[in-house]
Amino acid sequence: MPRQQISQTRFGIGEWFGHSFANLTQQERIELAREQLLVRGDRPVRNCIPRSTSETSVPCSKVGGVCSLRQYIKDGSGVHAVPGNAGSIRTTCPYRFEEAGKVFSWIGETILGHKDPDIAKEIGFLERELADGYFEGGREDVGRIDHVLIHPNADPLRWCALEVQSVYFSGPAMGTEFKHISTHLSDEIPFPTAIRRPDYRSSGPKRLMPQLQIKVPSLRRWGKKMAVLVDADFFQALGQMDDVKHVSNCDIAWFIVRYERKDGLFRLIPDRVQYTTLERAVEGLTAGRPVSLEVFENRLRAKMHSGGPMLFSDPTEIIPDE
Repeated sequence: MPRQQISQTRFGIGEWFGHSFANLTQQERIELAREQLLVRGDRPVRNCIPRSTSETSVPCSKVGGVCSLRQYIKDGSGVHAVPGNAGSIRTTCPYRFEEAGKVFSWIGETILGHKDPDIAKEIGFLERELADGYFEGGREDVGRIDHVLIHPNADPLRWCALEVQSVYFSGPAMGTEFKHISTHLSDEIPFPTAIRRPDYRSSGPKRLMPQLQIKVPSLRRWGKKMAVLVDADFFQALGQMDDVKHVSNCDIAWFIVRYERKDGLFRLIPDRVQYTTLERAVEGLTAGRPVSLEVFENRLRAKMHSGGPMLFSDPTEIIPDE
């Protein structure tokens, strides 16, 4: 009796320099992989397809050129992308969101009432007083707003802040993958060599949440909105957030995009907007809400009556982060 084929799933390259990895030919994959194994200064410059237009070529600035991850399955029929939503691409490069300027028009029209906003980048937002003479001017920027979208014709200024969040991944760096691809002499998609996964915990609670907690309170006092741009899988990984019904009542407007495959490329599609307060956003990013006092004290009583130790036996013991 033949042994049953056990299927495996792993995350691998979703898009590479803007191209769907699954649609690349064997030779194209090998060529790209071998380029990435060269000393960085010797690698040819390739364009960022999402940001380039027929008039303007924008070079890719992402080391390795991986725009997104995607889940692949290896089973009795070979290697192929996981079907359905589980096989959607997960944005790992923040520049991937800038395809054809769609998101800037969408955010500008939604919050500012203008679909062609001006865009300013890296605007100093927080500053620290320093000793006289230590820093020219006596102040130092310690925090910036990455993108500010501005209504081009409004007086006084009408603007909103924009935070763009792609997902980090956990697991080995992509160098091992490039080596494997460079020697994969088959038309079949090379199955990822290592276990990687989108790390929504590091990307959300550990990176995005502190940015919102620092910036949104001041923006709220100024009467300004924070737009946050993520893909559908990132937003799905967050906890539930109660929404407000109108942009005027929100602190944060979540702009959520998805991707559709067309002509061998994935195309960014503006999907939906969800309005929240800062407090509800923090609850969603931590994927939890405080229990009631009654529930907490019942758990405390159960611990007290369990006969187990109430304190660490070693006061220096530290519980490692998960």
